[in-house]
Amino acid sequence: MTTLKRRLHIGVSTRPRNLALVTAALAMLGLSVLEVRAQTKVPLRVAYTGVITWLPAMIAKEDGIFEKNGLDVTMTRFTQIANLPGTLGRQFDLAPTTAPDMLNAIASGINLAAVVGNTYESSDKKSYEVLVQDSSPIKSPKDLTGKRIAGPGVGSVMHVALIDWVKKDGGDPSGIIGVEVPFPNMADQLKAGRVDAVEQLQPFVGAMRASGFRSIGDPLLKISDPVLFTFWIADADWARGHKDVLKKFRTSLEAGLAVINSDPAKARAVLTKYTGLPEQVVARIPFPGYDFKVMPQQLDVWQKLMVGQGHPVGKLDMKNVVVTPE
Repeated sequence: MTTLKRRLHIGVSTRPRNLALVTAALAMLGLSVLEVRAQTKVPLRVAYTGVITWLPAMIAKEDGIFEKNGLDVTMTRFTQIANLPGTLGRQFDLAPTTAPDMLNAIASGINLAAVVGNTYESSDKKSYEVLVQDSSPIKSPKDLTGKRIAGPGVGSVMHVALIDWVKKDGGDPSGIIGVEVPFPNMADQLKAGRVDAVEQLQPFVGAMRASGFRSIGDPLLKISDPVLFTFWIADADWARGHKDVLKKFRTSLEAGLAVINSDPAKARAVLTKYTGLPEQVVARIPFPGYDFKVMPQQLDVWQKLMVGQGHPVGKLDMKNVVVTPE
């Protein structure tokens, strides 16, 4: 690109006199004002967490896919997605979430919308399992009644699913004691006997099972199989006014998934870079199920479950909290 083209790429003045001069200069270069504006990329502030769940976005950033689709994406890593809903429309344009985090945030007055899907849980694509010591008397969900269970938080999608799981199996979830423990520390807490079970995610599920811990199942699959697990959210008003941007973002994620499917070694190299995990650990992490559509009926099951647990989300209309490019 010539020096003049670079300068014009930065911005086009809307003042009549300046616009006339710029238009004339562009004509000399065989360009139009609309073409220059089309070359301007849309800035997008995106939060993510450093796990395989959000790998398509990592690849889209690393491989220049966002740029090819007209997006100038700045990605910022966070450790807890539960803290992100309040940042939308201020610090970030898009952020990762789960149904309990989003629905509770909306019920509290935060104006949010589910905009793009991300992962689902299914029988052949499991990310979450409840683990116990191999010698533990806990054999089924109802046996968790009155037990101390380590997890990411009592309001997390994993704990909400576990409470439902125990109840459906005939147990009493009211006596369960939730203990907030980081995923990497769960194995030590369970081995030391400080907790009776853990709500664990990959890649730690695989490592713990290889070390002799036993799985008693995946609570998410009792909600639905498959079931919506993670997705992307935005400020609802921003989302309604930027469906073209959401479409570009989703198209970029689809291209990132295509890399995962066609070149898993390359995808794992990106995951290593963005998570900081050792290559030997990354090599063993199973890819989750990805699907970038999100629909009201996928959230309906979560809403009913949460209402049954006393969450104040019963008045929300799932059709109003889903804003997608279609």
